[in-house]
Amino acid sequence: MVRQMRALQKLCGLLLAGLCCFVDVPIAIAQEPEPTATIIASIDAGQFAQAEAVIAKALSAPGLSAARMADLEFQRERMRRIRLDFGLSREELLAKVLLQIPDLNNDKFEEWDAHGLFERQVIDGQLRYFNRAPSNLFRLSGEARAMRPVQKAFVDNPMESANAHHREVRDAALVTGRDSVAPRRLRVTQSLTVEADALPAGKTVRAWIPYPRAIAGQQEDIRYVASVPRRKQIAPESTLQRTVFLEQVAVRGKPTRFQISYEVTIYARYHAVDPALVLPTPEKPELAADLAERPPHIQFSQSMRLLSRQIVGDEKNPWRIAQKLFAAVDEIPWAGAREYSTISNIGEYALHAGHADCGQQTLLLMTLLRLNGIPSRWQSGMVWSDGTYNNLHDWGQLYIAPYGWIPMDVTAGRLHSDDPAIAGFYLGGLDAYRIAFNDDYGRDFIPAKRYVRSETVDLQRGEAEWDGGNLYFDQWDYAFEWKVLPLVHGRSKQ
Repeated sequence: MVRQMRALQKLCGLLLAGLCCFVDVPIAIAQEPEPTATIIASIDAGQFAQAEAVIAKALSAPGLSAARMADLEFQRERMRRIRLDFGLSREELLAKVLLQIPDLNNDKFEEWDAHGLFERQVIDGQLRYFNRAPSNLFRLSGEARAMRPVQKAFVDNPMESANAHHREVRDAALVTGRDSVAPRRLRVTQSLTVEADALPAGKTVRAWIPYPRAIAGQQEDIRYVASVPRRKQIAPESTLQRTVFLEQVAVRGKPTRFQISYEVTIYARYHAVDPALVLPTPEKPELAADLAERPPHIQFSQSMRLLSRQIVGDEKNPWRIAQKLFAAVDEIPWAGAREYSTISNIGEYALHAGHADCGQQTLLLMTLLRLNGIPSRWQSGMVWSDGTYNNLHDWGQLYIAPYGWIPMDVTAGRLHSDDPAIAGFYLGGLDAYRIAFNDDYGRDFIPAKRYVRSETVDLQRGEAEWDGGNLYFDQWDYAFEWKVLPLVHGRSKQ
């Protein structure tokens, strides 16, 4: 998932031309901010004590609605999660960097810090650094990488380098005239294990494990195999963040394990778009939501509009616009991300942070596409490989008339290839090494979760709770295993 420092300067140049600060973020709304907006702004500014005072006062008000109470409690929880993400002092950060660059001098460390290579936040006057800042440094700085006496290879998705599969997909699509080709049949086992004594013995753990929905031409012939425990509830096919719901009683001193297994056939996608055939986006009611803002993470702010104008210029062809926007967002280097639930506006964050992960890049690109009248929507799930690699991943789709909905993966981005069609594979193409769990983000579960989710945007690891509240990521772990099965007319041999 890494996008090396290659051309970060290009995007930074665009940002510095008109996006040098966050002045457009609406901290002040009309005459007086709405209370929740005030709290969010205080938290984003690191003024946690101030935010807590406002929350406590608001919670003590008579006649508070359940929805308002939940909103306030989440902002309190968000501060707790931010503290977990930003767990390093300056001294602890430096010590971790010195483990990889023993002869690093303080001046160079200060220089990197001043240039924003270590993500940080001041919380109530105390400087705190992101837990993944030490490893992210080597994603963001070629200079830092070169200074390591022992070079370590990044563990990245093999599909982010041009390979035989990309050629297989393109050739098959052109020969057959179909945009869904090169299928793979998988048996997947995904588990969620709550730590021993994370909740009192005898209490029931409720768990939601991601489960794919059928998507014509992308993933089909889904066959549920088994679960632990056996009793389960599979969400309807129409659920955009689909899950298998399971319940189990916690036993003292023992972890509580949930597991599901299923089979699915995954197809690669490829659309050879001819810009000369592209038409303006039609005015269809079913596309309206995919063109609109969706606060908090998709907003047409002043800084978004400025960047859009700088990238797009006078271009009118929707496909050419999409290519320009894709290329610009692709320039943002990948780095490990803080938890999405802690970020008040992910699209804006990706615009200003100087780095972004797959979901952050995707939401930024979706925002810019919609701003230019090009419908966009979200997909995410798990990527896998012919070897041992697997990971969480987010990507998306865009609507280009007359082709319809076609895939995009701006994190895989432009591949290094002398063949322009292979280089541009991930704008219009998709490999067969991914399972989509989500066709949207931030949607309700079926059955509904009682407490706020650990991941309020995405769904790949799963979720868990009990009557006492949500179980956060530091209280459980997940595992994803897969096995490739032989294909017989799109189905596995039995």
